[in-house]
Amino acid sequence: MRPTNPLLSTIDPSGNITSVASHLSTADHEVNLDAIMSNPLSIGEVGTSLTDAQKDFVLKRLHYDALVSFDKLPPQASFIFEKIEEMTTHEAVEILEKAIEEHKDDVNVLDQDEDLWVRLVNYPKEHGGVDSPVKEKIGAIVHEKALSDETSSNLLEANESGQHEEYYKIVDWSLQVRLEAVLIAYWSPYPQVRAVTDPYDDPTIPVETIRVYIAAALWTGIGAVINQFFSERQPAISLGMSVVQVFLYPTGLFLEWVLPKWKFKIWKWTVDLNPGPYSFKEQMLATIFCGVSSGTSYAAWNILMQKSELFYDNKWVDFGYQVLLILSTNFLGFGLSGIMRQFAVYPTKAIWPSILPNLKLNKTLMTPESRANINGWTISGYKFFFIVAAISFLYFWVPDYLFTALSQFNWMTWIKPDNYDLAVVTGSFGGLGLNPIPSFDMNIIGASYLFAPFYNTMLNYVGMCLGFFCILGLFYSNYKWTGYLPPNSNRLFTNEGKPYSVRSVVNENSLFDEEKYKEIGPPFYSAANLIVYGAFFAIYPFHFVYEIGMNYKQMWGALVSVYRGIRNFRRSTYEGFNDPHSVMMRAYPEVPEWAYLIILIVSLVLAIICVKIYPAETPVWGIFFALGINFVFLIPLTTIQSRTMFGFGLNVLVELIVGYAIPGNGLALAFIKALGYNIDGQAQNFINDLKQGHYAKLPPRAMYRCQLLSVFITSFIQLGILNYQITGIKDYCYPDNKQKFTCPNGVTFYNASVLWGVIGPKKVFGGLYPILQWCFLIGFLLAFPCIVFKRWGPRKLAKYFEPTIIIGGFLNFAPYNLSYYTGGLYLGYAFMHFVKKKYEAWWQKYDYLLASGIEAGIAFSSIIIFFAVFYHDKSISWWGNNVQYEGWDGSMSKGYLNATLQAPDGYFGPRAGHYP
Repeated sequence: MRPTNPLLSTIDPSGNITSVASHLSTADHEVNLDAIMSNPLSIGEVGTSLTDAQKDFVLKRLHYDALVSFDKLPPQASFIFEKIEEMTTHEAVEILEKAIEEHKDDVNVLDQDEDLWVRLVNYPKEHGGVDSPVKEKIGAIVHEKALSDETSSNLLEANESGQHEEYYKIVDWSLQVRLEAVLIAYWSPYPQVRAVTDPYDDPTIPVETIRVYIAAALWTGIGAVINQFFSERQPAISLGMSVVQVFLYPTGLFLEWVLPKWKFKIWKWTVDLNPGPYSFKEQMLATIFCGVSSGTSYAAWNILMQKSELFYDNKWVDFGYQVLLILSTNFLGFGLSGIMRQFAVYPTKAIWPSILPNLKLNKTLMTPESRANINGWTISGYKFFFIVAAISFLYFWVPDYLFTALSQFNWMTWIKPDNYDLAVVTGSFGGLGLNPIPSFDMNIIGASYLFAPFYNTMLNYVGMCLGFFCILGLFYSNYKWTGYLPPNSNRLFTNEGKPYSVRSVVNENSLFDEEKYKEIGPPFYSAANLIVYGAFFAIYPFHFVYEIGMNYKQMWGALVSVYRGIRNFRRSTYEGFNDPHSVMMRAYPEVPEWAYLIILIVSLVLAIICVKIYPAETPVWGIFFALGINFVFLIPLTTIQSRTMFGFGLNVLVELIVGYAIPGNGLALAFIKALGYNIDGQAQNFINDLKQGHYAKLPPRAMYRCQLLSVFITSFIQLGILNYQITGIKDYCYPDNKQKFTCPNGVTFYNASVLWGVIGPKKVFGGLYPILQWCFLIGFLLAFPCIVFKRWGPRKLAKYFEPTIIIGGFLNFAPYNLSYYTGGLYLGYAFMHFVKKKYEAWWQKYDYLLASGIEAGIAFSSIIIFFAVFYHDKSISWWGNNVQYEGWDGSMSKGYLNATLQAPDGYFGPRAGHYP
């Protein structure tokens, strides 16, 4: 390591960035952004110890070689040039050695990057030391002369051809080892993270302002209304964060223009109403404030299930009960997020791919962009986003209203609409969706595949294909009477194949009634639902064993870190994290663990009050059980989601345990499950937001206050909308709802409470579906060969082998099917594999903006379409809007067997008087 310099870095009037002591020093990452932006440096003013050819090489590695002009370099490039000059080769080798060890078999690190690190570290040993004269000439790759017009032309030609393999050849060891080390030590080892973040921070930028609270509160309210309203539509429509960000930006600019430039004191704090230009950090904090409204609260399904006449119809579910329930569950997730920071936010590997488009869009909206020619594309990111959004807005009218057959494009069933088997295999509505061209609707295909890691998409689809054959096997073999039921339904059925009502087997307290049960009999699952639950039972033991076997060191480190944090409240939560983003975040006061612990305690108190003053039929110990099971699965569930974007919840495991512990009680099961689900459910909201703030360098205490307020606003608005929907929308949650409000999530939630709560797992495992209990053993045993393959199998295959995601593919059925995922497979391959690998510069600049633009256009368009032509029915009746519903696929309400005609005594399953 170089000697420590006691002088901290400063910015000279020209904006030059000077070093402090080490990349582990927070001050070494800090800059005065105003000085840099007002005095941008040219290529001749940076890296003065480097030759022009070396500068050319660095620009190519950073994907800035396509700039139209090099007179004003982006500040990121200037910063990297300075750090390359200041770093020694000895320090660089140390950084690379640590990176190789830390990121060994890291699925998010590019293979060619990891290979380059290894070759750079080994190069001195293989070539007689770092001072060996056998170093190749960098001029063999790039011209060793000043950046003339001819050089720029050559660079553009190389760029247009998509050839950037030059920087993976070792042509100047000293330069390249320092360059790669600087990227890791000051930025990120992941190109997808470098595309949305900066390698420096300016702590003086205004963040938590009045403007943030006004703009964010407004759009949080609007987002909560829209997202709750459309959450139970199939497919769902949401006002995604990309849309909210687009509106936050002009709102912030408007407030900057309209608010007076006043300052006043409140006790010891000075409040500045309008502290200069609206900043990137303000925009990011406002985005995080709105993040809670991006999804519906899990407890909303409890309330829907209990209050709706279609389900339990509990008349006592008043607004007080709803408030206690929704706040207790939301605050539980918020309280746990503080504990999760040290293994879900701070680690480098916890990249949370789903948040990267938000960061990219805000960066595009708020940051001046240097003009470049990337593979022939010169359009700015700002214009690109709005053009994509406009096209998406206009096009969505076609599959969603004018020609709806293009949406769920079940063209194979049109060949012979009355062929039941064809509809089962290829149907998009009631079938299993085996269709090579399933949709032309991006709301069905999903823009998320533009940023989800491709190995995730591929492995998930492999799991779905395996599930497809398993479902077909169960269905056509009539295993456990599945042949009498629709193949891919998530609903429960009677032994005559009719919808099952819980009110037919419970008493006035919504508890199990034995006498009624003897008359009606047990409920039955479709073939797809059996596969989904079998996969759930297998994935819990499998993932727990697999994660321990593969990542026991990291998990143990996380446990120790959590224990130390609880034991010593004064300990820095950043202790042990030396990645550049954690180093930069040390400039801001942390949120102590006790602040999150208080929220956790408040949530428990609210839950206890809820079950004590209302007839929720839930024991208090169940609340603490939910908290305990959250802690047990806290680390293994969150770590995989943070690195792969694949996650699953504890809901089914909680159902099973509570079903055994409190038999015959669907209400208790649903209540405890809502608390127990918060690892996966709330991680999407709170942990994602904390990671966004980590990447954007937002003060943690500002994020804490904003998230806390956002929970209050969102919770009450969602309750208001939900109560309106239950009573104000005709046939809400019925399967034939004309506005597509069929409630796929609510129905699944209700069915689980009936089968695993009211009926209970003893009856399910004991007589109805005994094979399901063996899925736990299958999952447990399957983990060991997978661990062996991952550790000692062929590296090219083993690196991207994530078996939990394959099992997770089984979970996507009932009521969804392959037709919802096939298009995403194509999209993922095109952009997250081919384009990312061959045209990385284009991918870094445009890919996330493409995803955000598509989502924004769909959100705007769907909201207008709904209120303009669906709310007051103005549908267009013609072949293109009717053909998809003709035949069996549009009305798949039964199996290939008819219970009335083909089952003994007109019903299937166990005989009356011998129900399990």
